[in-house]
Amino acid sequence: MAALDTAQPDMQTLSLHGNELKYLDIGHGPAVILIHGLLGSHHNWEPQIDTLSQRYRVIVPDLFGHGESDKPAGDYSISSHAATVRDLLHSLDITSATFVGHSLGGGIAMQTLYLFPELVERMVLIASGGLGPKVSPLLRAATLPGSEFVLPLMANRTVRGLTDLAIDRLDKLGLPLMSASSSEAWRSFGSVQDAGTRRAFLATARSVISFRGQTISATPHFANFPNIQAMLVWGARDSIIPNSHTENARAELPHGRVEIFERAGHFPHLDNPDRFDRIFTEFMRDCEAGASRPHLVAEA
Repeated sequence: MAALDTAQPDMQTLSLHGNELKYLDIGHGPAVILIHGLLGSHHNWEPQIDTLSQRYRVIVPDLFGHGESDKPAGDYSISSHAATVRDLLHSLDITSATFVGHSLGGGIAMQTLYLFPELVERMVLIASGGLGPKVSPLLRAATLPGSEFVLPLMANRTVRGLTDLAIDRLDKLGLPLMSASSSEAWRSFGSVQDAGTRRAFLATARSVISFRGQTISATPHFANFPNIQAMLVWGARDSIIPNSHTENARAELPHGRVEIFERAGHFPHLDNPDRFDRIFTEFMRDCEAGASRPHLVAEA
């Protein structure tokens, strides 16, 4: 039997308002759109692209200001990102999809539901923004005046190279310091060396975060969508957005399901991709059967 070709296809391009949006479109079946978080890209979803595309048509954009997409000066509000997602789906003749959003991407998924409810069949929110004010002090600091001058120093290639070397040597000695979550967060942070990415990062962060914390909350709007099926996935060790934010959504999402990954950080789908695939499959099966599993917190 011939070996399966698991190589991902090349990124495709959509021109929107004179700017190029890069995205993956892979697989066949019901549409699932994966929306990355702040400083992220399609690389944040590599395990899910491989597994979900075997059962679904998986759409994975690099949002404007991120990854391989253009980084124009302009509007980086959560509503602007939601409109970009809408335009992408319309261009692909996709009338509705399951939205899976990580961190900022979760906020974008919820904003899409609010602005364009016909597009959102159901939601999976992973360590999502928009469910409470608490957020990492580092992200709050990024909103302060002058942070645009500090970030390049923090992400300096030489400094990062020395840190990477130290981490690599400890790994080879059997003393791993970096989980999948930590590694992906560290890799993503390095992208602020690029001036366009840094400008987009600051514009996006300042649109949803202040020095006091997150400034946008989706929970007041859930009452408008009493039948929305949703699953919240979080890492118990998340140091970016605390998993206590799941409590803010419980009463507002009667058809909600909560999964806490005990040994995971801010990227639980990367820390334990096999478990994520299992619970996503269960969630989709239950949704398609018309069943709900409200407020379930699974064991580790």
